Amino acid sequence: MEKIILIVHMLTALGIIGLILLQQGKGAEAGASFGGGASQTVFGSSGSGNFFSRTTAILATVFFVTSFGLAVVAKQNASVDQDEAAMPTLVTQPGSDVPSEAPAGEDANVSDLPTLDEVAEDAAGELPALEAEVAEQIEAAAEQVEAGAETLQNEAAAAADKASEEKPQ
Repeated sequence: MEKIILIVHMLTALGIIGLILLQQGKGAEAGASFGGGASQTVFGSSGSGNFFSRTTAILATVFFVTSFGLAVVAKQNASVDQDEAAMPTLVTQPGSDVPSEAPAGEDANVSDLPTLDEVAEDAAGELPALEAEVAEQIEAAAEQVEAGAETLQNEAAAAADKASEEKPQ
């Protein structure tokens, strides 16, 4: 049943597209006044406007009905398995106050991810070594700055002496 409705739906959509493309715009009537023989057309002297408009309206109604029918069929075919619809249970892992989803099966392994306490214990031993290394780098940078400042002071004093010697009095 669903396939039949779907085929009718697709054919109706294609028919609507075709009819809309065949219809003339509102500006086409001006060209008919310059010698367009409307009485010699297939649809008669009233033109094709009424035929295409009426057919488009009918196909649009069929398209709406098939859309509604497909929605009803899809709802009837949709089913939710009771196992999939069950809410996951929350479990608090030992050493953590944060609940997490329970494992899928009873034999599921505990997470391989480290807990916050394990990370803090591992990092605690590294902090003094990092602090000492950073302190050494700061001292070396300070010595370089002092040496550079002393060099600049010496160069400034030499330039000042040279300027005072060259200055005529």
